[in-house]
Amino acid sequence: MGDMSRLFIKIDRRNLPILAWAGALWTGALTAGVMLAGPLPSIWILGGLALLAAVAERQSVPLTRNTEGSVAFLPFVFTAVAFGPFAALVVGALAGMGDFRRPYLRWAVYLPIRALTAAVAGLAATQVRAPADLNTLAEILVATLVASVANEVTDLLFNLGTQAVRRAGSAYSLLKALAPLLLVQSLLYTPVVALLVYGYRLYSVAIVGAFLVPAVALQRVIQLYQTQREAVSNLEHLNTRLERANLSFASALVATLDARDRYTAGHSAAVAVYCRDIARRMGLDEQQQQLVHLCGLVHDIGKVGLPPGLLEKTGALTLEERRQMEQHPVIGERILSKVEDYADIARIVRHHHERVDGLGYPDNLTSNEIPLLSRIIAVADAYNAMTSDRPYRDAMPSRVARLRLAQAVESQFDTSVVAAFEAVLAGSSEDYRSGQRDDFSIDAKQLPVALRVATA
Repeated sequence: MGDMSRLFIKIDRRNLPILAWAGALWTGALTAGVMLAGPLPSIWILGGLALLAAVAERQSVPLTRNTEGSVAFLPFVFTAVAFGPFAALVVGALAGMGDFRRPYLRWAVYLPIRALTAAVAGLAATQVRAPADLNTLAEILVATLVASVANEVTDLLFNLGTQAVRRAGSAYSLLKALAPLLLVQSLLYTPVVALLVYGYRLYSVAIVGAFLVPAVALQRVIQLYQTQREAVSNLEHLNTRLERANLSFASALVATLDARDRYTAGHSAAVAVYCRDIARRMGLDEQQQQLVHLCGLVHDIGKVGLPPGLLEKTGALTLEERRQMEQHPVIGERILSKVEDYADIARIVRHHHERVDGLGYPDNLTSNEIPLLSRIIAVADAYNAMTSDRPYRDAMPSRVARLRLAQAVESQFDTSVVAAFEAVLAGSSEDYRSGQRDDFSIDAKQLPVALRVATA
């Protein structure tokens, strides 16, 4: 068979059941068309209804992973009630042709389903009264209700059959998802369609277009809203992953520093927790709390650039060694400024050793010239340094360190920051005051992830 033989060989055998199902549906639709053949309304009416249904189907709104919904129900049931089963079948088929797109196998299944469903709705409506004999609103309402129920039940059965052939999920799950929707749709749309049919009888088909066109437009708005909501959800997920990556990076930097100096291991994590709690006590918003937490975590990262042996020295530092030590905020800023979106963090880290009296380093800033978060880090850093063991001295008791903080307000430290920290410490446990609590660790999985300010 030449090239045709390769075409048949390429058919995936896993698709044979759905291909057989599609073939049966097409056979049923063609047979129904032959058996129901009869007079049709104007081609313009049929074409307009089919176009509206096709547009509605093309803009269908996802309801579950395997199902979608649209207002195509309206033109289908209207045609079934107003013009009978053959016209409904034709509109369903034409609407399906207008929705021709990938995946083509899906299109091949749902086109005959649409046609057959509409035809069944038309047959059900004619059991009440033939379209030409529908005169009163009550008769039209009953016929529409019967057609609506038939349309929904038939569509549901076909969907269950398709799902069973595809083995795409359980029938119970589909019924649970769709049954409430179908019930509401029938109750809501039935009187609307009945009024459209009645208006068409009294006036013209323009009444139908005047309602269906805005209905399809509204569905488009809903679809756009749902698409936007999904995009926002995906963006939030990506932001969360980025924030976790930032925290993992910061944790890796601090772990590098801790591995170098066993005396300051855990210092950065404790300072980060203190900073966050001070910011909360001062009434800063959640984003500022998380930002100062991250800054506290990396505030000493510049120490990785200091000469070997300087951090581990047990005696007093010489003047030259002290000058070298005072460069660690500048080195930290230089490191962090190379990280994309860390500019604010780098600036805060640079100034965490400034003093409110202007005698700090590296830039001799005073009072409000110093970023507030840098002033918070200065207090938390000094307290944890005093209450921790160092190569040259043992840890101070918490009460002594707190007294020294109080003595240094308005000279070294910001009064409001020290007052907030004192309030935090006064209501805390001894483990917290000594920086020994279990959550004073550098586990990125336990760190907060709401750092949009830090990465904005």
